[in-house]
Amino acid sequence: MLESLEKMLAQGMDNALLRFGLGKGYLDAGEPARAAEHLQRCVEFDPKYSAAWKLLGKAWLAAAQPLAARQAWEQGLQAARAHGDKQAEKEMTVFLRKLDKHQPQPD
Repeated sequence: MLESLEKMLAQGMDNALLRFGLGKGYLDAGEPARAAEHLQRCVEFDPKYSAAWKLLGKAWLAAAQPLAARQAWEQGLQAARAHGDKQAEKEMTVFLRKLDKHQPQPD
């Protein structure tokens, strides 16, 4: 699947959905830094894409970048609230709470 999505990207078919697919694919394949690159481009295409923000935070956390994960989830919460996406809002709220338990914010 990743190979065909990469081919589409190489052919100039760049959009939020393609970047989301690549990001999810790389995250599932255990390549969180690469996933984060694609998911970052995804949310640049569509800043309201709350599912992409959620995965971007997961990718950053898996890449040992908890501050970047926090930023992604905080921006994702804004997107989810603006869009009325209650499920994504709940999930990212839980992710942030868990992050706070393990990585308290500096005062």
